[in-house]
Amino acid sequence: MTDTAVVYQTHDVPQPRQHGKPGGILRHTSIITGTVLGVVAAVVTYAIGSHFFVPWGTQNSDASQVGLNALIAATYFAWVIFFMIGIGAFAGPIRWALGHDLTHDDAEYMAGKDQGKWRYWKYTTDHKVVGTQYLIVSMVLLGLGGLLAMLIRTELGITWMEVFDPNFYNSLIGTHGIVMIIALIIVVTGPFGNFILPIMIGARDMAFPRLNALSFWLLFAAIPPLASNLFLGGLRDGWTVYQPLASQAPIGMIGYQVTIIVFAFSTGVASVNLITTSVTMRARGMTWNRVPIFVIGVIASSVMGLVWFPMFQYSQILAISDKVISTSFYNPVMGGSVWLYENLFWLLGHPEVYVVVIPGTAALMELMVVFLRKPLFSYKVAIAGFAGVVGISSIVWVHHMYMTGWAPSAGYPFMLSTELISIPFGFLVLVMLGTLWRGKPWTRLPMMCVYAVVWDKVVGGITGVYLSDVPVDQYMHGSMFVVAHFHYMLMGAGLFAAIGATAYWFPKMTGRMLDERLGSIGFWVAFFGFQLTFGSMFVAGLQGMPRRVLQFDNAFNISNWLSTIGAFTIGIGMLVFLYAIITSWRSGKPSGSNPWGGKTLEWQTETPVPLENFPVLPVVTGDPYDYGVPDPYDAVLEADKQPAGVA
Repeated sequence: MTDTAVVYQTHDVPQPRQHGKPGGILRHTSIITGTVLGVVAAVVTYAIGSHFFVPWGTQNSDASQVGLNALIAATYFAWVIFFMIGIGAFAGPIRWALGHDLTHDDAEYMAGKDQGKWRYWKYTTDHKVVGTQYLIVSMVLLGLGGLLAMLIRTELGITWMEVFDPNFYNSLIGTHGIVMIIALIIVVTGPFGNFILPIMIGARDMAFPRLNALSFWLLFAAIPPLASNLFLGGLRDGWTVYQPLASQAPIGMIGYQVTIIVFAFSTGVASVNLITTSVTMRARGMTWNRVPIFVIGVIASSVMGLVWFPMFQYSQILAISDKVISTSFYNPVMGGSVWLYENLFWLLGHPEVYVVVIPGTAALMELMVVFLRKPLFSYKVAIAGFAGVVGISSIVWVHHMYMTGWAPSAGYPFMLSTELISIPFGFLVLVMLGTLWRGKPWTRLPMMCVYAVVWDKVVGGITGVYLSDVPVDQYMHGSMFVVAHFHYMLMGAGLFAAIGATAYWFPKMTGRMLDERLGSIGFWVAFFGFQLTFGSMFVAGLQGMPRRVLQFDNAFNISNWLSTIGAFTIGIGMLVFLYAIITSWRSGKPSGSNPWGGKTLEWQTETPVPLENFPVLPVVTGDPYDYGVPDPYDAVLEADKQPAGVA
């Protein structure tokens, strides 16, 4: 049971002198000023650089190519830096350097007070605004990635003709992969880690509100360089962009590298903020054994992102260095090593799977107890599962490199570590199944997502055990079986969990109920389309079909036709779900403050959530999952009603 206690402010906090109107320069900055300044800076950088530094008359020479690469990199970085200046990201540090400390009025303006919908287009520090911004951008990225997937499946479904140029087709695959990876990394932690988590732990805001806004706008600034690669030669080497192929790629590769470098800063800032907020800003009485499981999941995901994303960033810093200033980190002819790239890449590449899956799993555990009205089955086992995944995920990356020839003697130890991670991951599935056991569920859309994700986790987990074995991987490596497996983990577990989390917290974020009928239709259409798409890919992979191919043997026709039909079915389902979100957001039924009857703190404050979340700070006096457990106070009252002398 969760109660609140009143905390009164007994004296005014001394404020620094106000310089001008609250907000200062931020009153004049927005996404418009950021975009204009970023574009102008990029154009000027390109114009000056092309005139002075690129010998256009000898473009085929190595020196000219290096100069062109350097010019494109400088143009992209100019866009990012000046966009951030134009949006107002550096206003706080500049004011501090000038000795103009922020006042309370400044902070309220930066949080978007009394700015209406315009605050969503500005450098706003309110965690609820940032969470909503993340939700919208993640949906846009999922839409872009889904569109690219439809183009890929169109090519593979029409087996008698070549729809796209082979180079462009390869670019579709690479861009689809990295867009979906970024989208799935942020789709739960971004919207709900920012909007819901601070309220869930009884905090006024995030620990570092300005860094919170910084993390989102860095993500936003990283998207145009990635999208532009399709027009500059594209990513022809898959989303992994292995070296040394990547160093020989067109200039579109630089857009990918800039995106990863900037996105890693975004995730690092966000991870520090989420961890610090969760550890230091919990409400009085919220001891670690009373912390909602979603908070534990976000902390686990943030720790992995904070530790392992820099490895991905380092790999691309070295790669862009090779491309722009002719270093030789990955050039074997000059003493470099392509295995350096593969190790750096996969040090993030496999923990990234759990960065996606763990927050979604925690979100489903959070909502299960509400719709089952029973305590979470073994809260401590769930925490042990999260901790085990975080720890063991750091020693499994080499199973992606069995076929490279690097350190063959390491294959079997890493086979063992990869199989071991099935144990803590199995704990998480066990907790979900144990919570479902003998329950009487309230079958609404969030709960239906639980059933779907449990199924997808079982399929993805079992097929992953096969791929961890060195002898089996020698046959399966590079096949469509691998593609099916990781889609069951990333999309089957990650995306469908995000749909459940969206349906569950949509009323708190928008004040309206999500259209249950439309949302359920969209979800189930997408779910069954998913099974058809990737179930057929398992068959194609077992038959020997390689991944990333434009043309293939007629033996694989039926599997590819079925996968293409399934992919378009997924697209239809997701469009229906998107329509449900848009229409419900605009004109859905008002939800009230606690439509599900939840006991965690986000449901105890009013909707729309006030600027500072709670009129008074809450004090936690019980477990958030004590559904079905008699209240001790009620037991006392019942005892008082007993006749004298009756035990």
